[in-house]
Amino acid sequence: MTALEDADVFRSFLQEHFPAAKQTHPTEGRRKLKLRVLEEFWSLTPEQRAALPASQAIDAELLVYGDPHDDIAGPDVPAPGILVRTDFSDDAAWSAFYKTLLEAEKDFTSAQDDAEPTDAEMTPADEAGSSAPAPASGDAEMAENEDEDEEEEEPLGFFSVLDPEDLAEQARLTGISNLTALHMLNDASVRAAPPVPQGEKRVRPGNRLVDLNGLQEVYSGKTLWIYDAKSNSDQSVRMVNQQGDMYGTATGDSWRARASHITELQVNIASGAMKIDFGGMDRWDYPQRQRNLAEASQPINFSPDPKWIAD
Repeated sequence: MTALEDADVFRSFLQEHFPAAKQTHPTEGRRKLKLRVLEEFWSLTPEQRAALPASQAIDAELLVYGDPHDDIAGPDVPAPGILVRTDFSDDAAWSAFYKTLLEAEKDFTSAQDDAEPTDAEMTPADEAGSSAPAPASGDAEMAENEDEDEEEEEPLGFFSVLDPEDLAEQARLTGISNLTALHMLNDASVRAAPPVPQGEKRVRPGNRLVDLNGLQEVYSGKTLWIYDAKSNSDQSVRMVNQQGDMYGTATGDSWRARASHITELQVNIASGAMKIDFGGMDRWDYPQRQRNLAEASQPINFSPDPKWIAD
């Protein structure tokens, strides 16, 4: 079976079983329902999976089904990355991180603007800019009052932010793994595992995030950047990889990047100009990998709450 056929086999299984999952759990969103079908897929024997027909359907067909997190993770959201706060013990450290990231975004955007041609014709609005009348004093006072009342952080441009105020939601997010974040904010699929290098053996025991009977669980969607307890002291976040790029690496692997660097990284990753592969070296965070592998080896304990994947 080829790599393409492997992916098509899961699509076939997904297309067949998704409607039943939706009927059984009508209040759940697309990502959670796909995970339910994925659990069924992995419960099959290798022989049963090999007997599945291939499908010509495309994953986009399921996008018609909404998801509770599509407001930050949906395909219509322009920001290519999602910043996920998973530690709520130090608001000052979080605010400092956010401010650094916001400034880095502005610096990056400014540098991009400076690189634009400057000899373009001025529009009527540009020409009128310096002579436009000042607002009436009443309007100015109203604007000042509004500014004083608004305490919300200035929004980022390249990142949506998951930072709930609700204490119960904070508890749900506190300390979550890379894999849990992928479950919640990305769409799951299956592909052929990367080829085994000549002279090496397949990993034993197999794991669906690396290689399970020649297949690998993968995710697609926005790039996830996770702010955790360590972020409070080192002002860096975990960048989560959506698939293992070379044999032996795993879906959900991560490495840390500082707030001042992640805007440029995100833009280059989203544009395809950059791929994080460490030049073929395995330099991903090993403890995080072990955590993900252990989590993937257990069935998902699905939550009865439609908004959340697992308890």
